Amino acid sequence: MMRHPKLDILLSLLPVIILIIMLAKVIRAFGSDALNGGSQVSLLISAGVCCAISLLYFHIPWKNLEEGVKRSVGSVTTAIIILLMIGAISGVWILSGVVPTLIHYGLMLIHPKFFLVTTCIICAIVSVLTGSSWSTIATIGIALLGIGQAQGFNSGLIVGAIISGAYFGDKMSPLSDTTVLASTMSDVPLFSHIRYMMYTVVPTMVITLTIFTIIGLSYSVADATLINLYQQLLQEHFNLSPWLMIVPILTIVMIIKKWPAVIVLFLSSLLGALFALIFQPHILAEVAGITEINAYSQFVGVMRGMYDITSIDMGHPQVSELVSTRGMTGMLNTIYLILCAMCFGGVMTSSGMLQRITQLILPFTRTRTSLVASTVSTGFFMDCMVADQYLSIILTANMFKGVFHRRGYEERLMSRCIEDSATVTSPLIPWSSCGMTQATILGVSTLTYLPYCFFNIISPLMSILVAAIGYKIFKKKEVAATES
Repeated sequence: MMRHPKLDILLSLLPVIILIIMLAKVIRAFGSDALNGGSQVSLLISAGVCCAISLLYFHIPWKNLEEGVKRSVGSVTTAIIILLMIGAISGVWILSGVVPTLIHYGLMLIHPKFFLVTTCIICAIVSVLTGSSWSTIATIGIALLGIGQAQGFNSGLIVGAIISGAYFGDKMSPLSDTTVLASTMSDVPLFSHIRYMMYTVVPTMVITLTIFTIIGLSYSVADATLINLYQQLLQEHFNLSPWLMIVPILTIVMIIKKWPAVIVLFLSSLLGALFALIFQPHILAEVAGITEINAYSQFVGVMRGMYDITSIDMGHPQVSELVSTRGMTGMLNTIYLILCAMCFGGVMTSSGMLQRITQLILPFTRTRTSLVASTVSTGFFMDCMVADQYLSIILTANMFKGVFHRRGYEERLMSRCIEDSATVTSPLIPWSSCGMTQATILGVSTLTYLPYCFFNIISPLMSILVAAIGYKIFKKKEVAATES
């Protein structure tokens, strides 16, 4: 029996529509707790609808769907291990006094009026040097969040500045895996890809820094007495020392040297545990729930710091919250959500439904601006559907490579469009691996920080604007004529 193409597309859209409706209902019902179970169930139900349509209408063998899920879940195995390691680091870096030390010195050195713009610049520099937005956010980002909270800034605003800077580096660093992937999938030399991105990235970053500067200058920061109280309580409860800076410095050195992320994070967590034993034995005993400082209390304290949710009574609720830790246990909901998202993305891809949906976009690629807008929109759409920036980059590149070739545009234009969308919008989506990870690491929900991620929001729009202007966009014949 011959199937109707329009019905094929409508049925392919059905799981997506159901997912959107369910997520909207879940977010409305549970708010910031939507990621604790409701979103996961929504993803699995939508994946089930996709499987039912695939089996009954498209006659896709169950084995194909199962293999699609395996490939999709397998692609995030390393990310899951990294998440667990980040949970361990976030715990021992606080218990060792590393994060409290960074907060203490940060409160002395960073003026509140320029905190947001300074935060964005610091995260951008570190991310360019390391090539990793995740590592930047999980290390220096946590410390900057604590400093900002002590200075009275809204948590969503602080995280917006952190993520904006971190994802600038994620796009522009030759060490970044997403940058390498986007250039490779587009058949563009790495440094040619990076140079071409500057035409959209630089103006976007200038606008972002300007916004954070204006907000900082007009923001009513905390009273100096509150900042002094934070510093006093941190000094009373922790042994703060410049020697503790060895831990983040060595971590950054390892990342710059391009050691594997899992190894870097594992060694960094061990360093944090060692410095906790040296500098904060009383904190470890408190976390262990044992009054006597001995080998047993130290062992229990370190282990709990790495895997468990812990709290330290600092005599002030905000300061106590600042040094609370979640360990690996705090990452489990995120891992649960990632696995469900990968199941949905896997069946949508292996069933061919995702490819059918993208056919709707192709008629809108006839002009330069519409081609760029379609590519950027697809990158964002893929982030929403497959919930993973790596898969989004790969799928978007595969879809549009032939279109750019037929239209005569350079491959570097496509690679830039992909980075301006699939890479930077991923942390804005609550159920994506990036959105879930950043929200979990920093303890601020995606919907709370989303309005303040100015770099991530402006980047796709800037890509379309530059295309509309036509600045430095050439067809292959024009490039050949210019080079000759």
